[in-house]
Amino acid sequence: MTALGTNRHWLAALAAALMLTALKAAAAETAPPVAEKAQPATREPDVIFVPTPQPVVDKMLELAEIKKGDVIYDLGCGDGRIVVTAAKKYGVKAFGFDINPVRVKESLENVKKNKVENLVTIKQADIFTLDLTPANVVTLYLLPELNVKLMPQLAKLKKGSRIVSHDFDMRGAKPVKIYRMTEKDGKAVESESDQYEWGGHTVYKWVVPWEKDSSSP
Repeated sequence: MTALGTNRHWLAALAAALMLTALKAAAAETAPPVAEKAQPATREPDVIFVPTPQPVVDKMLELAEIKKGDVIYDLGCGDGRIVVTAAKKYGVKAFGFDINPVRVKESLENVKKNKVENLVTIKQADIFTLDLTPANVVTLYLLPELNVKLMPQLAKLKKGSRIVSHDFDMRGAKPVKIYRMTEKDGKAVESESDQYEWGGHTVYKWVVPWEKDSSSP
């Protein structure tokens, strides 16, 4: 083979290699992001998973007065129903956090099923170590003592941020709204009684900075 022929083969091989590299780079840029996979639990969950009924989810988000550009954090996201609803109904970015890998897996499946991967992010995390400041809205369905434990993190939220909790208050912080409700035909119906009703629910709302509740010890 002549030197010219050798050079041609070498140049052809080089061109093919460059083409392959370019194709791989283009594929990487256009490939959809890989969903975060659940990891082994780092510790036991703080609460057992009890799903928030959908009418309560809808009322929580309504009371949060979600607007364009808001970012929602659901702490202890369970199966992801709050963040999925927020994305579908309001078109906002929403992040769900849960320490339980089973719940993370269920949430990821829910996000995929509802095709809101572009708006919803699910992460396995200890909620008591999170920086909550990127959020404008925080949703909770935890125990009262856990809400109190979160107060130092929640107090750092931007002024005007809303916090809504299903069924449990936050001792020492005065809510701006307490909505008592029952479910009827899949919708929230406000209760006229301030007493707990069988099958009833309560939604608490605070706005940062919250007013101190002087009635609390």
